[in-house]
Amino acid sequence: MTKNRKPIGLHLLEGNKNRLTKEEIQQRQNHEESMKADTDKVIPPSRLTKVQKEKFVELSGQLMELGIFDNLDVDTLAMYIETYDNYIRVNRSAKSMTAKQLKEDFKDYAQRMRTASQLAAVCRQLAGDLGLTITSRLKLVIPENEKKGDSPMAKFLKSRGNDG
Repeated sequence: MTKNRKPIGLHLLEGNKNRLTKEEIQQRQNHEESMKADTDKVIPPSRLTKVQKEKFVELSGQLMELGIFDNLDVDTLAMYIETYDNYIRVNRSAKSMTAKQLKEDFKDYAQRMRTASQLAAVCRQLAGDLGLTITSRLKLVIPENEKKGDSPMAKFLKSRGNDG
C-alpha cells in the first residue's frame, strides 16, 4: 500500500528526504499549480443561515490562505457546516432530557444519540475531505498522471547517451 503524496512545499519543509532533483521539484510544483481551480466564486450558498454563512466565510478564508480550497469545494464546506449544526442541535436535545424523561422514553434518547453519532461520523468525513484537521492536511493527495514506461535503468542509460 502506497502512502499519500504530500504537497511539494511540505516535502521540502521536511528536508527533501526522498532527495528529489530540482527538475522533479519543479515538475511537482507545476503539477500542483495546474490542479488548482479558481477561487472567484467562493461565496456561501443561499441555503445557509446567517450564522452558517459567517462560519463559511471564516473557514473558506482560512482554507484559501493554505491554498487548499477553491470553487469546487464550496458545496462540501456548506454540507460540513450544515451537518455540524445539526449535530450540535441533536446533541443538545439529547443532553437536555431529564432523568424522568429518560426513564419514560429511553428509546427517544437512544434515537437522538444514534443520530448524533451518525452526524459526527459525517462531520469527521467531510472535515477530512476539506483538510480541516491537521492529519488530513498532511495526507492530502495530489493526483498525478505518472507516465508508465521506461524502467529506471533505461532512463539512466538514455541520460548517458546509451540507448542500451
